[in-house]
Amino acid sequence: MISGDPLPRVLYIDLTSRDFWVEERTGLFEKYLGGSGVASNLLLQECPRGADPLAPHNPIIIAVGPLCGVFPLASKAVAMFKSPLTGNLGESHAGGRSAVAIRLAGYGAIVVKGASNTPVYLSIQGERVYFRDASAIWGMGSSYTVGRVIREREPGSGLRSIMRIGRAGERLVSYACVITETYRHFGRLGLGAVFGSKKLKAIMIAGDRRLKVKDPKSYREAYREIFESVTKSPSMKKYHELGTSMNVNVLNESKSLPTRNLRKTSFEGGEAISGENFAANYLGRRVACSHCPVSCIHLAALREPYTSDPYFYKTSMISYDYELIYALGSMLEISDPRSLLRLLDEVEIQGLDAISTGVTLAWATEAQERGLVSENDVGLRLTWGKVENYLETIRRVVKQPNDFYKALARGVEYASTIYGGKDFALAYGGNEMPGYHTGPACHLGFITGARHSHLDSAGYSIDQRAYASNMKPTIEETVSQLFDEECWRQVLSSLVICYFARGNYTPEFVTKALNVLGYNLDQQDLRRLGREILKVKNNFKFREGFKYENLRVPNRVFETETPNGRIDEDQLREGVKLYFSKILE
Repeated sequence: MISGDPLPRVLYIDLTSRDFWVEERTGLFEKYLGGSGVASNLLLQECPRGADPLAPHNPIIIAVGPLCGVFPLASKAVAMFKSPLTGNLGESHAGGRSAVAIRLAGYGAIVVKGASNTPVYLSIQGERVYFRDASAIWGMGSSYTVGRVIREREPGSGLRSIMRIGRAGERLVSYACVITETYRHFGRLGLGAVFGSKKLKAIMIAGDRRLKVKDPKSYREAYREIFESVTKSPSMKKYHELGTSMNVNVLNESKSLPTRNLRKTSFEGGEAISGENFAANYLGRRVACSHCPVSCIHLAALREPYTSDPYFYKTSMISYDYELIYALGSMLEISDPRSLLRLLDEVEIQGLDAISTGVTLAWATEAQERGLVSENDVGLRLTWGKVENYLETIRRVVKQPNDFYKALARGVEYASTIYGGKDFALAYGGNEMPGYHTGPACHLGFITGARHSHLDSAGYSIDQRAYASNMKPTIEETVSQLFDEECWRQVLSSLVICYFARGNYTPEFVTKALNVLGYNLDQQDLRRLGREILKVKNNFKFREGFKYENLRVPNRVFETETPNGRIDEDQLREGVKLYFSKILE
């Protein structure tokens, strides 16, 4: 156990009244551990039925778990909210320092309620919460500058994290993100817009508590076991060397890399934007989240001349990974690494989710090609592979100068209901499609996952095994694997374990780590808990009007070949029914 563990303490902040208080929620944390388990229950309690995602009564909940700050790679913070992109469950995870900063500040969760009349940022320093005037940084052109201003204005000791939005969040773009420590994000589902609706520019949190375990010997043994497992793991070595961008060549070679808005599944320019090419020619440095020995965050160094003086250069450090390369690279047929890095930098400056941005730009390009939107609507000509107009389009999505860009700012699901092109509007449950077209399992995972994300149940891995072995699982076997995986991931995200370490944090080790900290849980208990947390999430979705029978699947998914052949729509729909029958058991 941890002496005087602050984990059950929930910090409540009301932006309307500018008040804060702490509640001990011991029972909640004992039952649901932390992270996703606690946050999903708090969302059910705090978010009124039918709440407008951009109204003051939509709460922001950020939670951490019992292994955070104690074991390596337990560094994720989980955010829960009602999503302005989907109108339903919003869940996003961020690495960096945010989770450990929250734990060392003395909290297991933070609940932000209400809305401010004027721009504000929160400075949480241990037991104190300060409401700072953010008028001077509201409307700043770059999220980088916002972070620098707050860092300079908020001196102090201890571990510190700054979570902030860019102009996209201020302008309520439905897929605006929240940036933490510049290179990490609460990326998906529009948390940045929820911040913006509350006039909340940023949250700075600092803590300097120490977490003391009661049985140091058992703790050291467990820590050494997981540390050696992680540092000696071949897969973790690959994450360090190339990061997730190692997937580019692998998926391209197997013809499962979505390209040109999924008209194709391989990209002639794929090698140029692969992880191998970035590592060889552009890698500036690697960065790690708190308490992580892997350093999987890869930063490219982009050196460009100043326009005013070609003899002087600026060097920008730009984060890249597979999903970003897919969304703003292959989906737009951008093969020049420097052009891709410029797009990634612009998305970071504006504070947008890169996946949704890239998929939205791809839809807009095809919609213009097909004459569904005019050059007058767009104000320019979008052309595959041409970066300059894509850069300008990103800026206009944030500025929203006309109805077309206001529609784009709400994502492809909404834009396609206004302008047409639903058949190639690649979104599931309103959330833009991740970067996999490996076969039926990945798309079944996108449909059924609580977040409609590749991180819910990793269906692409089922497809890849089927392709490699030439042995296709039945739809019943696929559903069972997806369901079991998503249930187990609820446990990992409640402990706030990085999913990259899921092969190291086995059920056996998780049980041991929790026992060291005083939790009397076995593997069966954990699996039951994962299933219960998944039900809580879906209970929220059902309450807010979610009906799996109404989920739209873009026709493009059935038209484009996968390595495992074309996807059968009837079989996919049957899989959806089987999956939700498990949820409703």
